[in-house]
Amino acid sequence: MKVPRILVVGSFVMDLIYSTSKVPGEGETVNDGLSFASAPGGKGANQAVQAARLGMDVTMVGKLGQDMFGDELLKAVESAGINAEGVIRDPSCSSAVSNVVLEVVPGKKAKNRIIVVPGANMSLTVSDVEFLKDKISRYDMVILQLEIPLEVNRKVIDYAYEKGVPVMLNSAPYQPLDDDLLSKLTYISPNEHEAYGLTGIKTTAGDGGIDINKVEMAAKALLGKGVKNVIITLGSNGVAFMNRDMFIVKPCVDIVKVVDPTAAGDSFTGAFCSAVCMGMTIEEALDFANYTATITVSRMGAITSLPVLQEVRDLMKKDNYIGKRGV
Repeated sequence: MKVPRILVVGSFVMDLIYSTSKVPGEGETVNDGLSFASAPGGKGANQAVQAARLGMDVTMVGKLGQDMFGDELLKAVESAGINAEGVIRDPSCSSAVSNVVLEVVPGKKAKNRIIVVPGANMSLTVSDVEFLKDKISRYDMVILQLEIPLEVNRKVIDYAYEKGVPVMLNSAPYQPLDDDLLSKLTYISPNEHEAYGLTGIKTTAGDGGIDINKVEMAAKALLGKGVKNVIITLGSNGVAFMNRDMFIVKPCVDIVKVVDPTAAGDSFTGAFCSAVCMGMTIEEALDFANYTATITVSRMGAITSLPVLQEVRDLMKKDNYIGKRGV
């Protein structure tokens, strides 16, 4: 059986995570740091690694600085078996970093402050991806996000559209998207906040929960802009899917202790695309992606938390899912 081939054009980010009991004010130095950790990630890298760990033949295209963070980020994707020949090392800019300061005070909800330096991600150019024009037809799916320049995404979408290759755009972080771009997408996967930005329709209910009727309206609005299939992730409320034939809502798989929600959305996206490429139905793909993301939130970190295929199958079997649908 042919192993599905997935192309990810996207971002790398090295997360630098500090926890402290006190955040310094202007000009102040405090000696209240509690812990420090660094973790490779970035939406593109997370999604690529998740697909690779699920058995896909993954190629990643992006840009890194010629620095130690770039070395670590490249190693993280290559060690997952990803073809990174299309990853450019640029000595003129730094690799992207995210500085996360987590304020931890006993008895209070933790607060975070995040500074992202996009670095090499936003230095990726249209000319850097032109080589894909004649190669994109080799792939069964293309996955994109919005942590690289929009004009680069647009060019890759055009290449894929011309060759009839399905494209998944994980439309995060939010930015406006025109109807021409949307009309060329096979899948789009905003969360509820990004769906509001794209459609102007709030999906939250008065009690802070989700209004399913509004979710359906938002999904229908995106279909009206030409997207073929709309996935709206709803956090702990699950996920909604809509195309011209169906509208379904799937709850979260609530069978693990949530340790760290980092990369849950990326895990879901990588898993859903992998499942579709493996020939699963939409419902099966949504369930498979939900189980995959469930394992991810039960672990710390981004790339470090992403499961392999056997772990997902074991969890589904433990939950008696395989007996129901034969995934």
